[in-house]
Amino acid sequence: MNRHILLSAVAFAVLVSCSQGNRKESCTGCPMPLYDTLRDASGNILTRNFESDGNPIIRDVHTADPAVYVEDGTLWLFAGKDDAGNQTGYSMHEWVLYSTRDMKHWTGYPSPMNIDAFAWADSKAAWAGHVVKRNGRYYWYISTNWCGIGVAVSNNITGPYTDALGRPLLTNEDCYESSHAWACIDPAIFIDDDGTPYIFWGNRECYYARLKDNMTEIDGEVRRIDVPEFTEAAWVHKYAGKYYLTYASGWPEKIAYAVSDNIGGPYEGRGVISEIAGNSNTTHPAIVEFRGEWIFFSHNGGLPDGTSYSRSVIAEPMHYDASGNIMPIPPTAAGASALFSE
Repeated sequence: MNRHILLSAVAFAVLVSCSQGNRKESCTGCPMPLYDTLRDASGNILTRNFESDGNPIIRDVHTADPAVYVEDGTLWLFAGKDDAGNQTGYSMHEWVLYSTRDMKHWTGYPSPMNIDAFAWADSKAAWAGHVVKRNGRYYWYISTNWCGIGVAVSNNITGPYTDALGRPLLTNEDCYESSHAWACIDPAIFIDDDGTPYIFWGNRECYYARLKDNMTEIDGEVRRIDVPEFTEAAWVHKYAGKYYLTYASGWPEKIAYAVSDNIGGPYEGRGVISEIAGNSNTTHPAIVEFRGEWIFFSHNGGLPDGTSYSRSVIAEPMHYDASGNIMPIPPTAAGASALFSE
């Protein structure tokens, strides 16, 4: 689009919003948050600003499988979207995006991508994903139940994202020690200090591989990592020179973690840090350092119409002890919303 046309469209949208008084829209089924909604001339939502006083963070829709990314002082929260409340099975067709600079004031954006972006995904299932930036572009790795792991790319973090390959990056054939249909799910990306990118994934068995610099090809062999009672939802971060592999464990799921001196292990199990999520059989960790504080994200079924299939993203402060162990993370109502309050 011509830059001047785009700027004019944005300016007109702002005028429309101002003429409508930046009307507040309340969420469904809960007392907060209140939304300050910016719409374009056709009534389409551009952004929605709201305050969150705790957990769950988002209360007007059901969000699950969080992934977080920090850039230039802003935390970006990517999540899957459960289609409705009181669901009795997984029904997910799009992903959602939010941002914050203080864990209390949030901005919601139009969905950057839905499952139709991946023509090969016959499952039509928009399952867990993870976004990273590489070489000036944003890469969104997603899972599709039994159809494999795909990757989409965009020049902007808010999208739009398009399928980078036109086919899966990984399929069940790459999960060589697994035999069930949903083995190839839950991708998580970790870029090491030397710039080497890795992808972790799996259900029941945890796999990892190195990515090529183009972020759309596997570089070398797929390998399996052994950790105690691995179920799914791997997430890797680094602290004090060690690799921390956090994951959903058991059933119903808890969050456990393991630590290694090397990206490929061996990993030493360190136990459970987050117990069974309220009203949800599943849970899904994401961990990030933001403004000098470590924050743990997951999901539960905490809304009034929440279930194991109608979930909500939560966040809690996370701390280490003197030996580098992650301290237990109990569920709280306040969550991380007041972490940066003056």
